[in-house]
Amino acid sequence: MQTALPVRLGYRENLDGVTTSRGGRLAMVVSANALLAISAHISLPLFFTPIPLTLQTFAVLLTGLLLGPDLAFSAGLFYLAEGAAGLPVFSPTGPGGLAQLFGISGGFLMAIPFAAAAAGFVPRAFGSRLSRFAAAIIGGTAATLLVFLSGGLWISHFSHVTWQTSAALGVAPFLPGEVIKIIAAASAYATLRRYIRN
Repeated sequence: MQTALPVRLGYRENLDGVTTSRGGRLAMVVSANALLAISAHISLPLFFTPIPLTLQTFAVLLTGLLLGPDLAFSAGLFYLAEGAAGLPVFSPTGPGGLAQLFGISGGFLMAIPFAAAAAGFVPRAFGSRLSRFAAAIIGGTAATLLVFLSGGLWISHFSHVTWQTSAALGVAPFLPGEVIKIIAAASAYATLRRYIRN
């Protein structure tokens, strides 16, 4: 009876055991959406590739790790819907709106909900067998692979280039930075989880 009562009152276990109301979950989705938009605007154009360097994948990983797969997926969809509607949430190096969503960087953008969900799923599925940090590293790596697979394939399709050329334009230049982002997101997650538990 005690486990059923929070569900009836509109509460749910999230953030690895922190109980949140429906309003709280909505606030988390909106906050994650804002983080995705801000991180997209921390953008550095690169002269050798049409894909800018941003902090967005870090935000995607952190969103998934902290919110879990369902809320992170919702936050990602909300973000894409805002961008498609023309709100200035995508990287300012692109044209914005649907033109950016279906432009050369569209594969990276469309992977966001799925990557965030993947980042959140792995620690919750396997976290009991691994440390929080190790589970987060695996989840972040899986999410990053999903982002770059989607982005690389989209570049190849959009630009009619080979997979090798696509990888050289949209994957290889970013890999060192992605390793740093995965470690940073996993460290932040493990630290926050320790703080919340204590």
